[in-house]
Amino acid sequence: MTIESNIEKNTKAIAEQLAKYMPKLTVNASGYEIRTKVLEMAKDHEWQDYHSKFAGWEQTVKRDKDTGEIVTSVTMPSVPGVDKVLEAAEQFYAFVSDTTKK
Repeated sequence: MTIESNIEKNTKAIAEQLAKYMPKLTVNASGYEIRTKVLEMAKDHEWQDYHSKFAGWEQTVKRDKDTGEIVTSVTMPSVPGVDKVLEAAEQFYAFVSDTTKK
């Protein structure tokens, strides 16, 4: 074995070892991938908003003036549905696709 072939072999081995630690580069994402990512961001945003509101839910205790009974009321945030997620996704997508110069 010559020194040149040994160097080449070692260089290839090092390159193969380092390749798994290098970031994977992809070319441009398709429109479908972009819309899917925006929808995922909107879903995550709505659920994060719900959980932060749920942590601060409101409970009030009052005494009814007429009957003297204690009335307890609990105000909970509404669970985000598909409409809320799609509305947030449209806002995110509008922001991303805005091409006007300001």
